[in-house]
Amino acid sequence: MSSTQQRPILVGIAGGTGSGKSTVAANIAAGLPSDKVAVIDHDSYYKHHPDMPLNERELLNYDHPDSLDNELFIQHLDALRAGQTVEVPYYDFRTHARTQQSRTLPPAPVVIVEGILVFVDEAIRDRLDVKVFVDTDADIRVIRRIRRDMEARGRTFQQVREQYYKTVRPMHLQFVEPSKRWADIIIPEGGNNRVALDLVLGKLLQI
Repeated sequence: MSSTQQRPILVGIAGGTGSGKSTVAANIAAGLPSDKVAVIDHDSYYKHHPDMPLNERELLNYDHPDSLDNELFIQHLDALRAGQTVEVPYYDFRTHARTQQSRTLPPAPVVIVEGILVFVDEAIRDRLDVKVFVDTDADIRVIRRIRRDMEARGRTFQQVREQYYKTVRPMHLQFVEPSKRWADIIIPEGGNNRVALDLVLGKLLQI
């Protein structure tokens, strides 16, 4: 990576839930020197509703763009672009609430920005230098979603099923899938597409 680079490169990675975004982000990060890359997840920036009881928070639509604290997210993106360290919130998906903890994220020459909706908001999209959309078949995505939510987030199959049909699928069709048109690169099959990953890495290593 060139020492003449004055500002961090922001690489946006979007795609539907369960598409393999995290795998792509992890593989790209692993292909770069550890001190040259940082990863920031849009999922960490869900809005905080401390005065709302859990049973009401469970009913919120977490797949709509309005569910995310984009104001804070953009502030942090700008800080990273300016070479400043940020405190990324920690969001607990079991309680649907932001905790008191945070993760210290120092700036790096390459900042990977991951989330299903990072291409939807124009202010976020305009800050991304490279935009990658991970395109994976719906049946594979939903199986991954079921496994993740049941194993990592303590949901029942019934809860996952209801959320998928009520919000996940409709919001994917309304917001996520159309945002693919903003992508510079579309990666089919997510983290399993070694050729596409190598092409992205090769480009970043030249910067």
